[in-house]
Amino acid sequence: MGTVSQLHDSARPPAHRIETEEEAVSTARELAAAFRQQASERDINRIMPNAELDALSQSGLIAITVPPEYAGLDVSNALLAEIVAIIGESDAAIGSVLASHFGVLEGLRNQSSEELKSALFTRALDGDRFAAARFADQASLVAEGSGFRLTGRSEQTAAILFSDWIAAAAIDPGGRRVTLYLRHDGDELQAVDDWDAFGLRTNGTATLIAGKLHVNADTVTAALSGDHTTEKSLGLLLQAAVSLGIARAAFSDLLVKAKDHSALLGKIGERATRIETATGALEQAGRKLDIAQVSPAGAAMAEAYFSASSACIAATEVALDTANALFELARASTGSIALNLDRHWRNARIHDMSIHREPLLNAAGAHSLKIRES
Repeated sequence: MGTVSQLHDSARPPAHRIETEEEAVSTARELAAAFRQQASERDINRIMPNAELDALSQSGLIAITVPPEYAGLDVSNALLAEIVAIIGESDAAIGSVLASHFGVLEGLRNQSSEELKSALFTRALDGDRFAAARFADQASLVAEGSGFRLTGRSEQTAAILFSDWIAAAAIDPGGRRVTLYLRHDGDELQAVDDWDAFGLRTNGTATLIAGKLHVNADTVTAALSGDHTTEKSLGLLLQAAVSLGIARAAFSDLLVKAKDHSALLGKIGERATRIETATGALEQAGRKLDIAQVSPAGAAMAEAYFSASSACIAATEVALDTANALFELARASTGSIALNLDRHWRNARIHDMSIHREPLLNAAGAHSLKIRES
């Protein structure tokens, strides 16, 4: 990997620049309409959405969280969650990739190196995609010349196969947690397509293998500390957005496939209400995260984390419930393999498995007790 000054190199033509939040929403809806057309076929045959992701890059939508001081739009977090949900409704795997990308950009926002931020935000504005990875404890990061040499394997992580850049968590020779910003090219950093789950089959999950990769010191930063960082809160919010997208997709198919709407009005209304409630939870969490980003005091960050956790758990439950209801209410008309309607349940189930509920619920309990005692 090169130095920070070389991070501006790109083989991709510059992307469109989205100028307003209204344009961001309309762009998301246009892309979603196109992505939806072949989403089932991609899932059945595990066809990777490379063309769709290239369209996403060129649209400028992946750069809408770049801060204004780096020539970006920086949309509100509530709107960002809605945009991820719109894309996730059309194809949950693409929504998952987009959520991972925005999570990395939030972590970059909070890094201390202005040169690194400027270089990588420029890459995002030009259409490059980012993903996160975590190298296993047995991975080796040792001093080498002007930087480090990285050797080892990462954990399986979403979006790796489609990324231009990797924000990789590792431990430096001094025992500190650090983030390595790695360019995803060359022979010394390989992505292994080893994802065989029954849901989110095309979200680019892979394992990274670094074979004595040299990493320059100026692309290595101290990892963000704290239990309630805005990066963690945004990650939860966008996980909720993917779940919400899955729920909406299942509900849309339910409305089409249910034969006797008049006999199912109450059941349909119940699912519609739950989806609307989850949507409201995401909006509230987004507003609280906006506050935490502007004024990152401990209380504001803890409140944003609690709200995002609540939205994440609620939206995941709604996704599973709605996917189940599709089969329970529409019955025989949903069972055909050719329709592939079970992908909604498979996507919801696998996505739910990535969310560790017990720590979130424990943190919510601790937060509630602290507020009561204060």
